[in-house]
Amino acid sequence: MSQRVDTPLYQPPDPLATPTFHFLNDVNHKFDARLRDYQDLYRWSTQNIDKFWSLVWDNTHIIGHKGDHVVDYKALPSANPPWFKNARLNWAENMLQCRSSTQVALIQATEPSVDNASPHLRKCTYAELYELVAALVFALHKHGVKAGDRVASYSSNCIENIAACLAATAIGGIWVSAAADFGPEGVLERFEQVKPAIIFAVDAVVYNQKVHNHIPKLSQLLAGLVSRVKDASPKVVVIHTIPQSEDRSGWEPGWIGWDAFIEDGRNSKKGITPQGEIEWNRLPFDAPLWILFSSGTTGKPKPIVHRAGGMLIQAKKEFSICGDLGSKDVFFYYTTIGWMMWNFLTSGLCAGSTLVLYDGSPLRDPALLWKLVDDLGITIFGTSAKYLDQLSKVYCPRKHHDLSTLRQIYSTGSPLAPSLFDFVYEQIHPNVLLGSITGGTDICSLFAGMNTALPVYRGEIQCRMLGMAIESFSTTGELNPPEEEGELVCLKPFPCMPIGFWPLPGYGNDDDATTAQLRFQQSYFAEYEGVWYHGDHVIITRSKSGNAGGIIMLGRSDGVLNPSGVRFGSSEIYDVLDLCFSNVSSPELFLVDSLAVGQKVDNGADERVVLFVKLLQGQCLSNELQQKIRAEIRTRRSPRHVPARIIQVPDIPYTLNGKRVEVLIKRIINGAHLSSVNRATLSNPECLEFYRDTGEILRREIV
Repeated sequence: MSQRVDTPLYQPPDPLATPTFHFLNDVNHKFDARLRDYQDLYRWSTQNIDKFWSLVWDNTHIIGHKGDHVVDYKALPSANPPWFKNARLNWAENMLQCRSSTQVALIQATEPSVDNASPHLRKCTYAELYELVAALVFALHKHGVKAGDRVASYSSNCIENIAACLAATAIGGIWVSAAADFGPEGVLERFEQVKPAIIFAVDAVVYNQKVHNHIPKLSQLLAGLVSRVKDASPKVVVIHTIPQSEDRSGWEPGWIGWDAFIEDGRNSKKGITPQGEIEWNRLPFDAPLWILFSSGTTGKPKPIVHRAGGMLIQAKKEFSICGDLGSKDVFFYYTTIGWMMWNFLTSGLCAGSTLVLYDGSPLRDPALLWKLVDDLGITIFGTSAKYLDQLSKVYCPRKHHDLSTLRQIYSTGSPLAPSLFDFVYEQIHPNVLLGSITGGTDICSLFAGMNTALPVYRGEIQCRMLGMAIESFSTTGELNPPEEEGELVCLKPFPCMPIGFWPLPGYGNDDDATTAQLRFQQSYFAEYEGVWYHGDHVIITRSKSGNAGGIIMLGRSDGVLNPSGVRFGSSEIYDVLDLCFSNVSSPELFLVDSLAVGQKVDNGADERVVLFVKLLQGQCLSNELQQKIRAEIRTRRSPRHVPARIIQVPDIPYTLNGKRVEVLIKRIINGAHLSSVNRATLSNPECLEFYRDTGEILRREIV
């Protein structure tokens, strides 16, 4: 780890004028506290979580009935307690508080498909978005969608997708989305678990200057659902959003176009009050809002159900109190709709900001996104650490663009290297707040991140977020002192804690729901009994400038793969290999077993996927087989899933209870010594020498 410097790269111009200090003053006034700085406020917020979250509701003007209950909690949050038991609210209603006919809500920018062209832009005001959502509410009601039904999307980052999400959640539906660049099999693994009543999908996308027809992938997904899910017959609505002309030649009977779907519902008026307002379905605080999926390391992706009130109050805190977003901000995040950052970006509507939705390649033309900053007046620019790393090698935005509107840059997806902090301040903007943020799919929000009242230090996330009682634990469950590496845990309940895994009780087979909730407890509370275990290896630094300690991310604690900042589970690769190469007639194409891990490259800033394969005795790994493996993974998953190296091995290591040993092999090929291995836990430890020797070769390749 590079040496850290306690001289800040950024200082807030007037901390006392920020929303965070306004909130601090309210705490002092209402609770007779004597808080002086962020560190005091953070401690108070985690020691008085009921008072804190109640005040967040009041100060951020949440629409709905609050009630007199906040949370019942003990020292440990193992029960995942209910929040605001008497409250009633609707997430979408709070996203559409603004009804302005002049304030732009959404700007969609689609990558051009010809050289030297500008992105295709579409704009939608808050008033127009409200009208569009109302029309969709008509249509969804007419087609029988009701509260609790799953509404899915297999689409691009477009205006229609956000409108569909808002309409579905307005009536109490549960939103599920997958990016258009996902392979059909990967989407099927997700959708078959939640059984959507309706699927929105685009007909084409643009990426790397090429138009890609999405209809064949949609057809494959639907065929899989029909064959694998009993009584599956989701309605399909097709969206045409790219500038090229529409082609319906590949459509299947029963599919309906976006415009026709809306028009079909206009005469029903169901879901609209006599005054012409959307009839928001205000549900309990803990009602399910959307389902996000884990990366699927040990099986199918886990369907994580997030509560509507938790997503709303957390977003209100993060944007209004911590990030100081408002109606003058133009908020951009480079994301697909399959990443939780799309949900994060969409929630920016609650601040009345203008959201910029970009669909396409971020780096085919490295100037494109920075030209958008100037053209659209973007103030908040969100991206991944990998994008910044790649950009730093090919382009210096400050030399070619004005960028004077920028005030914050957010980075997530993987740890942001200290050298990239330097790049941002030297080559993008010298006075921007660089908000390295972390949280993830599990909480669909932030444990640690940005705050406009605090300085930025090289290589560190600014602070632990208010109300999130996170600490660092040793492997034995002891609280670590500052500056010591450990596991990220949260010691108190928090409202954006997921309700559980799908299916929830009352939404399906009782046995399935019981199993799902046991899996939920095992996933987050089994490592340290009763304490939320997040799976990140971190350092919490000593407090500087009253920030309560920054965070240094050291990477995931498990075996999740993360090439180019795109996280996914190894099982997504294994499933393709099992499907295509474990039951074939040609012995030379038969795989006995496999193991996929990540190897660090670019001095630890990125990783590449290394796939180890075991073949039938006497068989050798041919170029033909390698090409077929890569082709199937690319087709059924995505280009990011394709292994950089495929290596034949004599054996795949397993634990005594029959689990592949991914994390250990990842550490070995990245340089860990065999002397640190507890061989007694393995059923076949004799194979480890092969991986040690192979790791030496692999590391020499990347030097």
